[in-house]
Amino acid sequence: MKTEQSLHNRQNPLADAREQIRILEKTDCSIPSFGTKLAECNCSPLLAETPEILQVNTGYRCNLVCRHCHVDGGPDRTESMSRETMRHCLDALHEGSFGTLDITGGAPEMNPDLPWFIREARKTVPEGEILVRTNLVILLSGKQYGMFPELYRETGVTIIASLPCYTRDNVDAQRGEGIFDRSIEALKLLNSIGYGTEGSGLKLNLVYNPGGPALPGQQQALEADYRKQLSEQYGIAFNGLYTITNMPVSRFLSSLVEEGRFCEYMKLLADHFNPCATKNLMCRTTLSVGWDGTLYDCDFNQMLQLPLSAPAPRHIRDFDKNLLGSRRITTGQHCFGCTAGAGSSCQGSLL
Repeated sequence: MKTEQSLHNRQNPLADAREQIRILEKTDCSIPSFGTKLAECNCSPLLAETPEILQVNTGYRCNLVCRHCHVDGGPDRTESMSRETMRHCLDALHEGSFGTLDITGGAPEMNPDLPWFIREARKTVPEGEILVRTNLVILLSGKQYGMFPELYRETGVTIIASLPCYTRDNVDAQRGEGIFDRSIEALKLLNSIGYGTEGSGLKLNLVYNPGGPALPGQQQALEADYRKQLSEQYGIAFNGLYTITNMPVSRFLSSLVEEGRFCEYMKLLADHFNPCATKNLMCRTTLSVGWDGTLYDCDFNQMLQLPLSAPAPRHIRDFDKNLLGSRRITTGQHCFGCTAGAGSSCQGSLL
């Protein structure tokens, strides 16, 4: 029987960023370069604006090994952000006047300094939005992590919870057997302390992603389906749904190559390139911080180790709002994932 534990032993043969870039840039899939598509719609060069969202990856360690994970997270990953680097993030949060701190992983809860970081961040941005991206299951994993729902409630954190479908079979196929039922249990727990319930002010947003190499459905329609199914079957409430395209990076890229569907998927993304989506790309207003403090244009560039373009600073300790706000964004073939169809970002559909 396939269990969560057995999934922990899966290795990603394309974990090396250089090998991923080689496949993305060198494999002939008979599609134009992303740069060419930008030029055709007069969207080049792609430039950043004043950063509004500071997205901080606290580490790649995770209690799950999901098939679609672009971070290649798992229980054997050791990368974890230090408290010193978190202090640099807090300094930047203050200096940059960011409206949102977006905390991600891995499972962010597995960084032992996350409670300290959240409390200090709330002091730094008393009125700002603090997001934490959780896989839900971690919230049920013993005393060490069971304290997080109450911490999130006390500090007014907005929870972004991954639930790639509202059916058991689809979720378990992506995330491991039994994960759907445990996710539902965690959602009920969050509802019980006010998250997602009317008038509480505690936001609970869910994240959908396709089960394979396909574009997500229309976000508004999917949200309605989620709301109906989760309410009728489990009595669960939530605030909103984000639809996110599976990015051809890391573990999902590996599965595409293994299944011989890499070019098929890249052609799908390129054929559905939407110039309108480029106006709202998250890299324009988001600054991504790696676990070691290295700066990137987005979480996906982070996984491919594509650094910021000069003269922008390369580390969070050297934060400079002016240089970062006018930087040229580093792009590649994987960027077709964010510009296909209605577009995709960590905040869901772009259009």
